[in-house]
Amino acid sequence: MAKYVYIILMVSLFISCTSSPERNCTNFRTGSFSYKVFLNNDTLSGKFNRGESLQLENYGDGKIDSSAINWVNDCEFVAKKLNPTSNIDKKPLLFKIISTNDNSYTFEYSYLGDLKNKHKGVAYKVN
Repeated sequence: MAKYVYIILMVSLFISCTSSPERNCTNFRTGSFSYKVFLNNDTLSGKFNRGESLQLENYGDGKIDSSAINWVNDCEFVAKKLNPTSNIDKKPLLFKIISTNDNSYTFEYSYLGDLKNKHKGVAYKVN
């Protein structure tokens, strides 16, 4: 009997030590953000403002773009450019918030339906 109690305690301890990262995604649903995206060996940065259904992005070189936002759940949304300039721009992107902190979140994104080519980034809430 003592052996089983010991095993249950060890399993409980192991489970409590391997908890999932914190995800308070609703804190980052809307607002002004700066971001860094890690793409191949480059780090790209920019700023964006996101409302419930619209995101305006400033890439830093004077280029501004807008996307329609459709939230799938509290931590995932699909972004579709409103004025695509190429066929690749017509493809929607799926964003998933992986973890959150007080003023930032880590995310991964890929073209909708592309499970192999995911990229990561960090967004920092400005206000």
